[in-house]
Amino acid sequence: MKTSNNLYEEDFYLWTQITAEQLKENQFTQIDIANLIEEIESMGRSEKRELKSRLIVLLMHLLKWYYQPTKRSESWRSTMTEQRIFIEGLLEDSPSLKPLLSALFKDCYQKARLKASDETGIKLNFLPKESPFSLEETLESSY
Repeated sequence: MKTSNNLYEEDFYLWTQITAEQLKENQFTQIDIANLIEEIESMGRSEKRELKSRLIVLLMHLLKWYYQPTKRSESWRSTMTEQRIFIEGLLEDSPSLKPLLSALFKDCYQKARLKASDETGIKLNFLPKESPFSLEETLESSY
């Protein structure tokens, strides 16, 4: 018979189903606690990574919008709207991420600056080292 740890390594989906059933049935002594803890921690990291990723894309498009006004497109506007909607939903689902936004903003801007430079051909030193947009402006749909 496979142990929970083996099952986790060999068939992750089945492991999730069995673990969920064990939790529902209060079979706590049979639960693969170590891997369950790892998965829960991973879920939290994943939410934070998703927030960072969406913020980087949004900031990159804001930079492109601001520094390439002649190339503005509905596609860029749509991408910014999509990122804002997703960020808003993420913060609604996980309000504890909100306080992290201001701490993540500076790093996300630097990554967005690099990506914008790569994508547009605008020299990195032409793009401001500090974000020309505040966090509030970045997230504001009318900005």
